[in-house]
Amino acid sequence: MKRALVFGAGGFIGSHLVKRLAGEGFWVRGVDLKQPDFSPSAAEDFVVADLRDPSTALEALDRNFDEVYQLAADMGGAEFIFTGENDADILHNSALINLNVLDAARRSGNVGRIFYASSACVYPEHNQLDPDDPRTDEASAYPAAPDSEYGWEKLFSERLYFAFARNHGLEARVARYHNVFGPEGTWTGGREKAPAALCRKVAEATEGDSIEIFGDGLQTRSFLYVEEALEGTVRLMRSDFAGPVNIGSSEKVTINELALSIASIAEKTIRLDHIPGPLGVRGRSSDNRLIHEQLGWRPTRSLRSGLAETYRWIEAKVRDLITPAAAAAQHRRS
Repeated sequence: MKRALVFGAGGFIGSHLVKRLAGEGFWVRGVDLKQPDFSPSAAEDFVVADLRDPSTALEALDRNFDEVYQLAADMGGAEFIFTGENDADILHNSALINLNVLDAARRSGNVGRIFYASSACVYPEHNQLDPDDPRTDEASAYPAAPDSEYGWEKLFSERLYFAFARNHGLEARVARYHNVFGPEGTWTGGREKAPAALCRKVAEATEGDSIEIFGDGLQTRSFLYVEEALEGTVRLMRSDFAGPVNIGSSEKVTINELALSIASIAEKTIRLDHIPGPLGVRGRSSDNRLIHEQLGWRPTRSLRSGLAETYRWIEAKVRDLITPAAAAAQHRRS
């Protein structure tokens, strides 16, 4: 039986990846600070531990693993990444995790191939000022000028994985994810990303309400449904191509369009209230020419179909929260 190890298995993409690998017949070990938030892990063995401790990764690599996936990071949405308040933690925690994982991989000798989840945030801000024509081909990451410390850490760690591959014989694979979303992701609390945040706002709104949008809402992004991200990930891992490569959608939308699409799925009429807030770059979508050339793959699922599944899941979560509160309020009035 093949074995896989997923660092960050308690997170959104990591928990979905564990489920996919287990479904393929792998024996899977997951490692994270916590279990998944919304459903039991499909891992055969789940280790709750801190990867900032160098012993955690080394102890996890106590046997041969055909595939090791490193998705653990200190991360979140725009309100977490772009305020500047979390920069030291983002840089320190994520860099330390990657240093420890790679050192453990080198020392143990138990890693077949190792995958690192980088981010589209590595791309220079000056190439993403035009919302209608952002540049995100893989080579454009240099000269480097990310717009956040999160992007700088991801770029540093990409180089770290390739350096360990050159100097210590590891087989590394690196992908740059573009805004992965779907059910069972963070949807409240300040670390949620735009699709989840907007699904929550629309679910909480009644007919004719307004929801808040940071900025003018004309900034553009592309969003990739989680199952598509997993397909790109495992194809890259099992290919002869090391990367880095974009894993994302080229279906670009404005944030206003994203919000109104979710409202349409919910069959609600809403108004958009534009407020000051953290924005990130003005435009970004995934350039998929390289992944199609190297792996013969590109995403096929429409944004709307993924949003529909995500909205239904978040709407149920919102309903579960609102219903008890409404019942309690009614009890107090009676």
